[in-house]
Amino acid sequence: MAEAKERFENLLRRCINYGASDLHLSAWCAPTYRVNGALRPEDEAPLAAEDIRHLVESLLNPAQRTVLEQQRSLDLSHTLPEGERFRLNLYHERGSLAVAARWLENRFHSLESLRLPPVLHRFAELKDGLVLISGVTGSGKSTTLASLLNEINANRPCHILTVEDPIEFVHVNRRAMVHQRELHTDVPSFAEAVRAAMREDPDVILVGELRDLETMRAAIMAAETGHLVFSTLHTGDAVGVLDRFVGMFPGEEQDAIRQQLSMVLRAVVTQYLLPARPGGRVPVLEILIVTPAVANLIRHYRPQQIYSAMESGRALGMQTLDFALAERVREKLLDEAVARRLVRNPAAFDEMVKAGGRY
Repeated sequence: MAEAKERFENLLRRCINYGASDLHLSAWCAPTYRVNGALRPEDEAPLAAEDIRHLVESLLNPAQRTVLEQQRSLDLSHTLPEGERFRLNLYHERGSLAVAARWLENRFHSLESLRLPPVLHRFAELKDGLVLISGVTGSGKSTTLASLLNEINANRPCHILTVEDPIEFVHVNRRAMVHQRELHTDVPSFAEAVRAAMREDPDVILVGELRDLETMRAAIMAAETGHLVFSTLHTGDAVGVLDRFVGMFPGEEQDAIRQQLSMVLRAVVTQYLLPARPGGRVPVLEILIVTPAVANLIRHYRPQQIYSAMESGRALGMQTLDFALAERVREKLLDEAVARRLVRNPAAFDEMVKAGGRY
């Protein structure tokens, strides 16, 4: 067992040496790393299904083995002896175990060093409401949220409470007091943890993911009762976040939820992480800030007008995805061919690239 664990940890150490974000292990495939967004298999013999089973069993306690057996997948974290942390997802495919490991580079970065728009600083200054960060897996949502919480921790004497699956970035108390709770270790569910948080005197709550109806209800309640709530959703654009959120509720509740959302939602950020020039990756963000006018559009469900409000609200810090892509192209951080794969309105994108800040 100890030999299998050491073998697995050596594979994780390669992640750090390669600067890779992820490691994938699956039966009859060589270990494969994601470096700058692209998968790179090792030039070595494939792992057998039995090899992966031994690696996985070396990491789990009896309770985790039971969850994996019953639910066929499991999230957990793993820390190397030298302190580097990884988020693991264990799952079954074609009857064999597989592993996806994400390196949690537990070093906090400023918003500027991450090349994130300055408007995000305002989200760290909010006193209440709901801020949603959306994007596909691997788009940098967790890093952005960690940077926002780190900024709050550095500047505000408040109580920050996080609920995560698993804990990704470890925060130590600075000006704030930070308590971090991990799903299945400290709490049974996101929804239960958020409801319990109402009795734990938090000022800021991070809910790792709004993955079910009860968690969404709890998050709205927390925001309505004067807390600042951050969370994530897996959607591809800001208006889609609103549709996804409201669509999770039964039809007879959706008008009421739009009303509640219009009052508590402060901002929606959709984030992409794209291959940069000449290397690495660069974030591209669509940003919706909920002004009184936008709140009215949410209340009456006018998605197309919300998109128009983003186009006309750049002075307030809003930006559409097309504008954000055009800016990255103009900054020579992004190839135009890469940007065009995500552009929604090619003609408007061309104008923005040409006109730049005058657009």
